[in-house]
Amino acid sequence: MTRNIIEITSVDEPGVAVFATLTEAQLRNRLNQERGIFIAESPKVINVALDAGYKPTALLCERKHIDGDARGIIERCGNIPIYTGSRETLSALTGYTLTRGVLCAMYRQEAPSLEDILKNAHRVCVIEAVCDTTNIGAIFRSAAALGIDAVLLTRNSCDPLNRRAVRVSMGTVFLVPWTWIDDYAELQKWGFKTAAMALTDKSVAIDDERLASEDRLAIIMGTEGDGLPRETIAGADYVVRIPMQHNVDSLNVAAAAAVAFWQLRRR
Repeated sequence: MTRNIIEITSVDEPGVAVFATLTEAQLRNRLNQERGIFIAESPKVINVALDAGYKPTALLCERKHIDGDARGIIERCGNIPIYTGSRETLSALTGYTLTRGVLCAMYRQEAPSLEDILKNAHRVCVIEAVCDTTNIGAIFRSAAALGIDAVLLTRNSCDPLNRRAVRVSMGTVFLVPWTWIDDYAELQKWGFKTAAMALTDKSVAIDDERLASEDRLAIIMGTEGDGLPRETIAGADYVVRIPMQHNVDSLNVAAAAAVAFWQLRRR
């Protein structure tokens, strides 16, 4: 096996900026929006990305992992640069300790069209204006586990391929089809009824029989602070609440999404 191992002795080493100094926005646009770069962390997550067809461009790992946890990854990645060094050097480079020992810079794939995603889907999640990367990752993990066919995001939501979102999702961002949505009318075009998760005087309980009986349902989740915009709620076919006890008014958006995905799954 040919290995292109490069020992890092300085945080200014040419080629390692992708793992350190470039912002998420710079990574996305390093080539162009569709062929930008993202970072996957840990052998498990990297393997999921490779299985999904994502192409690696460089690896960063501690020396001890080259013939250990990273060995299988290295064998799959071909002759790409493998940057390595001590834990201290890599921590100084990335700004945190690599608890799982391996980072992989990978090329993005072009996002599928809404048509490709919606034509065969029955349950989708729409994420509107959710910017917390941890919540995005957790929503994707629940979507994968609980049978959601796809995730759609408004442009003011966090990028699912943000490093932390990818890590929290445990790689499920590579398993659940996702793309951006600009107009909810596209959902109606494909026969979807919309269910906005929000607390209003007209909200129906999440166990309302009409919801689960819908053949095609789009579950719309909003940010925790402000919730969904009034126009989104007004335009929805259903406004849905999760009944609460002990005077709790709402759940974290990721927890609420998991409850909604299970309750509203296709029967």
